[in-house]
Amino acid sequence: MGEFKVHRVRFFNYVPSGIRCVAYNNQSNRLAVSRTDGTVEVYNLSANYFQEKFFPGHESRATEALCWAEGQRLFSAGLNGEIMEYDLQALNIKYAVDVFGGPIWSMAVSPSGSQLLVGCEDGSVKLFQITPDKIQFERNFDRQKSRILSLSWHPSGTHIAAGSIDYISVFDVKSGSAIHKMIVDRQHMGVSKRKCIVWGVAFLSDGTVISVDSAGKVQFWDSATGTLVKSHLIANADVQSIAVAEQEDSFVVGTAEGTVFHFQLVPVTSNSSEKQWVRTKPFQHHTHDVRTVAHSPTALISGGTDTHLVIRPLMEKVEVKNYDAALRKITFPHRRLISCSKKRQLLLFQFAHHLELWRLGSTVATGKNGDTLPLSKNADHLLHLKTKGPENIICSCISPCGSWIAYSTVSRFFLYRLNYEHDNISLKRVSKMPPFLRCALQILFSEDSTKLFVASNQGALHIVQLSGGSFKHLHAFQPQSGTVEAMCLLAVSSDGNWLAASGTSAGVHVYNVKQLKLHCTVPAYNFPVTAMAIAPNTNNLVIAHSDQQVFEYSIPDKQYTDWSRTVQKQGFHHLWLQRDTPITHISFHPKRPMHILLHDAYMFCIIDKSLPLPNDKTLLYNPFPPTNESDVVRRRTAHAFKISKIYKPLLFMDLLDERTLVAVERPLDDIIAQLPPPIKKKKFGT
Repeated sequence: MGEFKVHRVRFFNYVPSGIRCVAYNNQSNRLAVSRTDGTVEVYNLSANYFQEKFFPGHESRATEALCWAEGQRLFSAGLNGEIMEYDLQALNIKYAVDVFGGPIWSMAVSPSGSQLLVGCEDGSVKLFQITPDKIQFERNFDRQKSRILSLSWHPSGTHIAAGSIDYISVFDVKSGSAIHKMIVDRQHMGVSKRKCIVWGVAFLSDGTVISVDSAGKVQFWDSATGTLVKSHLIANADVQSIAVAEQEDSFVVGTAEGTVFHFQLVPVTSNSSEKQWVRTKPFQHHTHDVRTVAHSPTALISGGTDTHLVIRPLMEKVEVKNYDAALRKITFPHRRLISCSKKRQLLLFQFAHHLELWRLGSTVATGKNGDTLPLSKNADHLLHLKTKGPENIICSCISPCGSWIAYSTVSRFFLYRLNYEHDNISLKRVSKMPPFLRCALQILFSEDSTKLFVASNQGALHIVQLSGGSFKHLHAFQPQSGTVEAMCLLAVSSDGNWLAASGTSAGVHVYNVKQLKLHCTVPAYNFPVTAMAIAPNTNNLVIAHSDQQVFEYSIPDKQYTDWSRTVQKQGFHHLWLQRDTPITHISFHPKRPMHILLHDAYMFCIIDKSLPLPNDKTLLYNPFPPTNESDVVRRRTAHAFKISKIYKPLLFMDLLDERTLVAVERPLDDIIAQLPPPIKKKKFGT
């Protein structure tokens, strides 16, 4: 692997936003996740749980509900009183409709997928018809006395259940009238509470309504008679969410204590046809409130204040040991929030509403392998650049020379020129940026910092010439006619001649920057691209996919390289393929053309193409034999993969020069320490 001096950076004070709600789509096997800052993410569970799409947040959008409708359409609603539909191709918001009922607390789509129901602050339940282009208000149901906090359709689409404060209402969809009102018990641990909030309801085919509430209870109601059938006290705090399996043989609930409970419908006796609901498994994978849960055919999904998206497999449902058989905790976004200026040794950190520019520290000390060297000069916080307005930053980048910073929000694109004088830094904004650059999904500078490449959400790729303190728009590569595919990843060659762009449909297009035309398209692959880079000298494009496959494609020859064909013929090591975090960055050593450097959140790897690939009988993570072995034995047992797991969670790693690496870590304990305190639980013996 070689020896490197490593800048171990831990001052990126990034804290992900908490998870507010999730929505699972059984048809496409995708999961939509909304966070407390209004950000919405879409995960492809069939592609190794990769975060393939995201919609940036907004200060005025507090999303309280998410749902999928017919035709793979995604809707959200929140406290701003609007229903929004998302464009999953262009990655923007199609439209927003005000429902005129105050803040929206709940939303549910009909079993047919053609109608949308929302529950509002003023106690109204409103029905909308989903048309091909928009949604259209149909009518109001009987208004209730308090806000509607939860909604659920009967699978037949004839009735709905609505949870409120102290009661549950059952409505007839045809008439819009409330036919039952079921009062919930305010008693909690023998003490009467002032009010009982029904946080979630689920309507089953047999007419049973399951409710979860702030008294820590899961209750079963008969909707035909409006009576309580059974009650389970499962927590000393609120039970905040519920989700039922499609077959209605199990459901999952989440509590404010961080516990997730699994209920299953089991026979009363071994030979009995009569069944009952039994609490079977508790899971404690969260430290804080579990605000939302979902139930896929093979897993229980939960999220909450502690920012983790937890996917807990149901082993009895998993047929073979594959991606679905591993417990996953997804904490960090599957996109880069950090960019680097190698020339000036600067790091640009992206937060929701500001950017931070840091200069790395330095040392004159020397030592042996593994030593921690004292700093002779500490890292400097050079710049804090705050955005104006309520929109979150989508993407940002600093130029390799350190003289330019660019970032984008949904409505504006910003470009700044930096000047350095000794220890002082001055900033000048480039004015009158063209409007077509706004809502950029990816920004990249050329190696010589003379060109800026911008990928817009409408599928166009813009090339901007930078000189002095000004810019000039050179060209725009437009998407093919009839398609609007957002480009999410960019890679440019070191000579500036080639530009590679990857879209949401896993395709990769390579453009000739000098001739300003499409050069070739890499053969399509079933899994989305997570990272890519173009090697210097050879102009080989290295592509990593979400299923952990790595391809090398020769841009000049328009075909896969011999090494890539060998890899696909032999296959990767099974432990490499079982990794559950995607590769997020690829780079190359300037003096070692056979080396590929890449990393995910929990490992840094150098692939040496001159060495043989490991087979499944070889140790993947320990390629070095003991130092007392002979050189012949060492060469015979060495293989192409050199992996280090010292740095984790690893948000960014790159070469600064031939002998120096920078690694940006974000320890989970540091994130937990900045969250609000969890509910204190009494422990035995304390």
